[in-house]
Amino acid sequence: MVAIISKSKLQNIQTDPIKNKLKQPMQPSFYEDLTEIKKKIWSLFNDAVNYRSSPFRLPVFICGDQSDFDGRIVVLRKSDQSNNLIQFHSDIRSDKIAKLKKNKNSSMLFYDKQEKIQVRLKVECVINFNNDVTKESWLKTGHMSRKCYLLDNGPGSESLKPTSGLKPELDNFQFTKEQSEEGYKNFTVIQCKIKSIEWLYLAAQGHRRAKFELDNNKEYWLVP
Repeated sequence: MVAIISKSKLQNIQTDPIKNKLKQPMQPSFYEDLTEIKKKIWSLFNDAVNYRSSPFRLPVFICGDQSDFDGRIVVLRKSDQSNNLIQFHSDIRSDKIAKLKKNKNSSMLFYDKQEKIQVRLKVECVINFNNDVTKESWLKTGHMSRKCYLLDNGPGSESLKPTSGLKPELDNFQFTKEQSEEGYKNFTVIQCKIKSIEWLYLAAQGHRRAKFELDNNKEYWLVP
């Protein structure tokens, strides 16, 4: 037997607000709450520092000026909400250091595909070289991670053949922690003071976008 539903009854079912609400997916606490959004952002930053698998661990860092700017992937190494600060490491000989010396204002882009969250930052950068900040970070850097600072020539230098830039005895990780200390002379810590944060959350029910101006202590919603 086939049940027959009248047109009027079908319309009532389709427009029943209670039933329709139950069918809608549960939205996260930050969906329409600016305070919860800020909590989520810093949670993602902290996870990025602590867990290698975090998508926020490898943001795009964009620096330069109107005539010469570009982006590259960096590794997030520290998150400090109390000072609105994040940081990463670099080689003092790299091209981005030269760009930052000309213009300390930069941007960063983060995206988590699974969370469907994009975060864009406007930052003001400080280059730390051979000071207390670099000494503290260097001590926390494992000697295998110091390998990239042992290059004979700086990152981006031209080469006549494919190369890692390392001496053969260093190319296979066969070096001691004492030998890795040689890399400190090239080690820098870039501290990024966050000036503004722009947030985007992708949702089938409706995207949500917001901006936080940390210098002015302003926060507001944006049209996605």
